[in-house]
Amino acid sequence: MRGLLARRMKFHLLGAFLVSVGCASLYKFAVAEPRKRAYAEFYKNYDPMKDFEAMKAAGVFESAPAK
Repeated sequence: MRGLLARRMKFHLLGAFLVSVGCASLYKFAVAEPRKRAYAEFYKNYDPMKDFEAMKAAGVFESAPAK
């Protein structure tokens, strides 16, 4: 029984480290990178003035009344 805690601690610490690195990389490549690509694609063709005029025509803004 001597040294049982130290041996088990090494095993569990290594396992926890590998699981956390795996989860972080999975999140990066499965969530973060596709989200970055989607935002880049959206803003590549985004026209803020056209969007503003559409919201203005819909009456969203109080300070810029619809014509």
